[in-house]
Amino acid sequence: MASTTTAPPQSRTKLSKSFQRVFKKPTKPPSNNGFCLNLPKDKHFIKQLADEAELRNRAAMEAFVAKLFASISSLKAAYAEVQVAQFPYDGEGVKCADQAVVDELKAISELKRSFVKKQIDVSSPPHVTLLLSDIQEQQSLMRMYQITMHKMDTQIKSKDLEIFSLRKLLSEANSINISIETRLESNSCFPLFDAMDVSDLTLTNFIAVLHYALRSVQDFVKRLIRDVEAAHWDIDAAVKAIEPDAIFPKSSYKCFAFESYVTREIFEGFGARSDEDEEDRIQNFDQFKKLKSSATIHLLKENPRSPFAKFTRAKYMRLVHPKMEFSFSGNLSQRKTLNSWQFPETEFFGAFAEMARRMWILRCLALSFDEKVGVFRVRKGSRFSDVYMENVVACDNNDELRVAFTVVPGFKIGEKVVQSQVYLSPAGGGSGRKRD
Repeated sequence: MASTTTAPPQSRTKLSKSFQRVFKKPTKPPSNNGFCLNLPKDKHFIKQLADEAELRNRAAMEAFVAKLFASISSLKAAYAEVQVAQFPYDGEGVKCADQAVVDELKAISELKRSFVKKQIDVSSPPHVTLLLSDIQEQQSLMRMYQITMHKMDTQIKSKDLEIFSLRKLLSEANSINISIETRLESNSCFPLFDAMDVSDLTLTNFIAVLHYALRSVQDFVKRLIRDVEAAHWDIDAAVKAIEPDAIFPKSSYKCFAFESYVTREIFEGFGARSDEDEEDRIQNFDQFKKLKSSATIHLLKENPRSPFAKFTRAKYMRLVHPKMEFSFSGNLSQRKTLNSWQFPETEFFGAFAEMARRMWILRCLALSFDEKVGVFRVRKGSRFSDVYMENVVACDNNDELRVAFTVVPGFKIGEKVVQSQVYLSPAGGGSGRKRD
């Protein structure tokens, strides 16, 4: 049996002391002569700091660009103000606008210098700079809009003056043309009457002058409708006011309602006459011969209070309502001129006066007959009669239609009849107008 050998007590004691010296904790902390901040070694944190710095730089650059564009807009507005102040020239305005251009150029130059030297301002919050730049941009746009509106207003006024001048020239040219046309027509108007005696008058003579007068009525009606349309009147409402119950299968038939209105007013009092003797009839026939070959405006200006001038004035006041005249020309100057016993030289009044002259000479001729000349209108709803009526619209079934209204009145000279011209309702059978 083996025996165990044990270390002597003295040796074990030495070994224990050696271990104690090695593993013994220090009783004093290690000396630290300086401050040391131990930063974490986390890469994610470092990347986050770099991203934030990049975002700040980007925001600052966006604010810089916005400020640059706002300055350019201000420069454009200032330059536009310079142009406006030069035409027409405004010395003080040019000076102020020129200073504004210089100020904006300096601001842009300063921005350029900051960009080149990489000294973009990062002290101001970018969102504040963006907001201020946007406000500046909107203000510049407002100035540009105001300048544009000012230019357009100026151009509109200039165009209005040009239009007014051209309209005046057109009116003068039309008046001259009407005068020339009237003179040409008058010089060759019914030359056969010149050698006639009052006792030689026939129904054929009256019908010829009647058609001559009715052509001027139709010309005036065309002008009236054109002016009504130009004044943006409701044509249907106007026709309804004249002939409320009439039916018009075609829009072109509505002109008959206007013609009915004109003839009703212009022929009012036509047949009224006192018993005249031979001398009166000769005087009327002489007046007919004189007026048939005279220019209308010349007759009116020559004697503004003559029976013909009074007739023209009274018929205009009756036929042309003040509201109508105002809507056509924008004023009542023609009416005021007539009230002062003078006569307008407008295209509209020229056409009216020519119609009045032809009606007057027709009346003079009617008073020259030794038989009474009467006027008649067909009662609404009457059955059509070929003896007394002529349908203004070609239709195959006149017998089945009724008279809607009289377009042109008929005439009776003794026992002889000149047919009236009527519009039948409904007039759906044709499109042609039976006129010579």
